[in-house]
Amino acid sequence: MTGTAEQADRKVNVTTLTAMVVGSMVGGGIFTLPGGFGSATGVVGSLIAWAIAGSGMLMLGLVFQSLALRKPDLDSGIYIYAQKGFGNYAGFNAAWGYWASNIVGNVFFLTFAMASIGAFLPGLGAGNTVLAVICASVIIWVVHLLIVRGIRQAAIINRIVTAAKLLPIAVFVVICVVAFDPSVFAQNFWGRDTGESLFTQVTDTMLLTTFVFLGIEGASVYSRIAQKRADIGRATLVGLLSTLALFGSVTTVSYGVLPRTDLADAAAPSMGVVLEEVVGPWGGTLIDLGVVISVLGAYLAWTLLNAEVMFMPARTGILPKRLARENAGGTPVAALVLTNISVQIFLLLVLVVGDALDFMLSLDTALTLIPYLLAAAYAVKLTLTRETYGPGDDTERRRQLVIGILAVVYSVFLLYAAGVEYVLLGCLVYAPGTLLYVVARREHSGRVFTGPERIVCGLLTGAAILALVLLGTGDITV
Repeated sequence: MTGTAEQADRKVNVTTLTAMVVGSMVGGGIFTLPGGFGSATGVVGSLIAWAIAGSGMLMLGLVFQSLALRKPDLDSGIYIYAQKGFGNYAGFNAAWGYWASNIVGNVFFLTFAMASIGAFLPGLGAGNTVLAVICASVIIWVVHLLIVRGIRQAAIINRIVTAAKLLPIAVFVVICVVAFDPSVFAQNFWGRDTGESLFTQVTDTMLLTTFVFLGIEGASVYSRIAQKRADIGRATLVGLLSTLALFGSVTTVSYGVLPRTDLADAAAPSMGVVLEEVVGPWGGTLIDLGVVISVLGAYLAWTLLNAEVMFMPARTGILPKRLARENAGGTPVAALVLTNISVQIFLLLVLVVGDALDFMLSLDTALTLIPYLLAAAYAVKLTLTRETYGPGDDTERRRQLVIGILAVVYSVFLLYAAGVEYVLLGCLVYAPGTLLYVVARREHSGRVFTGPERIVCGLLTGAAILALVLLGTGDITV
């Protein structure tokens, strides 16, 4: 087979790209939605939260679609927009933060999977026992070997897994619609018994809504293996709208089955508690099995993503060159090894962190917001500088400006909702990565920092030091 034919064989179509987006987003988070929303708000607050999250993520999805079409040469994933718009150090931080968030997210997936299997094997506990860590470690390296066989083959497996894991979720929605109790729904409608204002109720759900939508950029990360450039935007929007409908349905029907306080007290996966209330013990078992399939499928999807996230920046000189090494199957094997070693190390944290699932969920979300913000800001910059817009494109340019600004505002709002604690912990992750950036720039004999980049590096370092101090004093706890 010729080199050109081999490259064509490695390309994936729009259906597989869409499955990657949906597979990345429909992970463990969806199974925690009834409890997560029940602990924060009622029906009204949940509808507002999904309207905000859906609209904000739609703006981000439209940003990724526009950038894919207007900048077809930028096929290196989400970080490249930050690099082209704001310099090498911004690009590095987008890549590093996105990669680190995925590491934390994969630990969440593995822990959640072990906790769900723990319903059948008590020795796994809540996913934070020594046995659970050993079993999760086996999964890490089995998936590693699968991906080493070829990124396209693993992507196709992800497509199959995505279809399989949607089945128990669909069963849940249908059964809960049949069992829907209007009086329970009315009792949960306003969520006044939370004791919080509606604004606080909504902001308390923002990290969860953002977490379940992480992966919207999945098709953009895989730009280099898409058959058609236009498929990237199409897969992003179809994946977003499909999952929004799914997330909203799961949340809303749950309010018609159990009182809000019972939802709030439901153990993870709370979807299983709701279904068990309707059909008995087999409902909880079905959801536990669904969690295992869904979470392990999401783990595969995110491991695929993360290898790409390390590989592409290494090719453009903002990460060390050795991370750009591929094997004969086209898999970025050096980046994959670093990714899985890092997941293995972070997995050990579940043995010492108090509430491992909540901590990983919140930190994962906070780390991802900076890459999203920088991509949206780049879209705004293109409209202001008129780059890629001709004299007759003023109407479209203004439309894209509004979309970009709304995406920026949404990203900033999410940083506010994350809170100072997780923003500082995020800086503690971002700052040490600068050492890799320095190594990469020296490998390419390039200038390490510009003047503004030195200031940003100093601010990141200062925030990281502050986070360490607050951890030491107990003002920040994990």
